[in-house]
Amino acid sequence: MECEYSHDEMILENIGNLTTFNPDSGEVETTSNTSLAIEDGIIVEKGIGEKFDCSECLVTPGFVDPHTHPVFLNLRVDEVAMRKAGVTYEEIAAKGGGINSSINGVRNASEDELIERVSKRMDQMIKLGTTTIECKSGYGLNIESELKSLKVIHQVNKRHEMDMIPTFLGAHAFPPEFADDRDGYVDLLCNEMIPAVAEQGIAVFCDVFCENGYFNVDQSRRILNTSKELGLIPRLHADEFEDSGAAELAADVGAISADHLMAVSSVGMQKLADKNITATLLPGTTFFLDKDTYAPAQTLMEMGIDIALATDFNPGSCHIQSMPFIIHLAIKHMDMTVEQAFASSTYFSAKALNLEHKVGSLTIGRKADIIVWDVKKLENIPFHDSDVPIKMIIKNGKAINS
Repeated sequence: MECEYSHDEMILENIGNLTTFNPDSGEVETTSNTSLAIEDGIIVEKGIGEKFDCSECLVTPGFVDPHTHPVFLNLRVDEVAMRKAGVTYEEIAAKGGGINSSINGVRNASEDELIERVSKRMDQMIKLGTTTIECKSGYGLNIESELKSLKVIHQVNKRHEMDMIPTFLGAHAFPPEFADDRDGYVDLLCNEMIPAVAEQGIAVFCDVFCENGYFNVDQSRRILNTSKELGLIPRLHADEFEDSGAAELAADVGAISADHLMAVSSVGMQKLADKNITATLLPGTTFFLDKDTYAPAQTLMEMGIDIALATDFNPGSCHIQSMPFIIHLAIKHMDMTVEQAFASSTYFSAKALNLEHKVGSLTIGRKADIIVWDVKKLENIPFHDSDVPIKMIIKNGKAINS
């Protein structure tokens, strides 16, 4: 990506509709026929600088994608055909596919190879309007490769316009060498891997795939509590395929987010509500896996739980990189309104990363991460899930082109 305008000051003029979630009112609000001033990468009340004519088009904050797995070598495209033939995700994993089939690629790849792959993925995602993204490790599953994966995220983050928030996901699956000694791998995670990750100082969060057949509640609790003691913030994959008690665990450990939740129980939802934990929903994964049980977004919202939306971009179970397409799926399959899905892709997805005071809304004092659209109204966005009509991306106050 290259900068088209590199000035520290900019004024967006002739905005037809400026639409953003307003954290003060708790509503998505639209201001028509307005302008927006930027200074030193921050939205300010008034400013001077280069003027950009928005041609009466829509302006929104950039998308925040709070759940992705971009550090891998190759897509597992063969699994798509397997699922079409009737083999389930769980059956593929039991036969050695799934997460474990990505391990060799990451373990054997050089750091430079992975940096190149991840950089290209960030190029594509920023073109689609994502300006902040959470990035997980989790396809190395040994100390060396997990630290390498986090270093890749860090190196790409330093040179790319995208803001990348690193998460350690060593508890993504049990690697083949620990297939018959799962508690031994948990010991390795808690006694060696998490301390090494904390010492490296790159990861912000620690995630666990808490699910029947993967890490059980007791194992996950131990991993997350260990990570908390060493300064990492807990989050977890929760109740994706079955009600495993993971949502309750998220509440118990004070996780910032519980993700997936397609099979969450009423007890789990109540605990999330009681502890004010964000529910990060991933309708792209349900869609990609040809499943029909989407997370209960309406029930979660009725209980007062904040909803974030994310792509879950990964090499096997969801190749989707477009947040506009995720909005489309949330509206179609989870009965969210356009405004709800938009807020969940900007402000509340920023909240799922502890960044809602910096990004996710176009309010004074927040970073100038902005999309200038080639459409007039917010309602147009979900109908352009493949050919995304973006006129310009502004990241940290600087306009970039592709």
